[in-house]
Amino acid sequence: MNENIDIIITTLRRYTKTVHTPILDLIAIQTNDPFKILIGTILSARTKDQTTALVLKKLFEKVNRLDDLSSFTIKEIENLIYPIGFYKVKAKYLKEIPGFINRHFKGKIPQTIDELVTIPGVGRKTANLVMILAFDKPAMCVDVHVHRISNRIGYIHTKTPRESEIALRKKLPLKYWKIYNSILVAFGQTLCRPITPKCHICPIKNLCEKII
Repeated sequence: MNENIDIIITTLRRYTKTVHTPILDLIAIQTNDPFKILIGTILSARTKDQTTALVLKKLFEKVNRLDDLSSFTIKEIENLIYPIGFYKVKAKYLKEIPGFINRHFKGKIPQTIDELVTIPGVGRKTANLVMILAFDKPAMCVDVHVHRISNRIGYIHTKTPRESEIALRKKLPLKYWKIYNSILVAFGQTLCRPITPKCHICPIKNLCEKII
């Protein structure tokens, strides 16, 4: 069990400042808009950052607030968000979201996990990331990078992202919750890849248990 998490996070935080910032972090920095962060998070699922960035730029030229989505048909939304992964399914979600949020949350993006996961297209990963990026609240966002790398370094031993979320909530110090996802996403996209990780130049190679 890897107990060097303080050194690992400090080292990776320093490393990730030298690489590109994940697209959702950029959206949060540039807009500070919970609506745009929510939409960006939904669209980014199973899609590369480069594609997500291009699509969000196109979408936000026409959609600046929640009710703007209501004026588009599902087909028009499909055209706006193509080639996002699963764009047809996500277009249906985006069409439903304004009415749902207006009915249930008086037009405001809710600020709890339990409320966020009721929104069409929002799962736990999305809800946790929105809590962090939109509302600056500690949450445990576990995507494929966080699940894989947390196990690879030997910090936890789990089989699914849901198990990883539970394990990390119990073990990871609260002070790291808001930065853990961003750091591991950037690290996973550049060095700690699923296949052929670049261990020879990894800044934590001497701290990693290399469980693959």
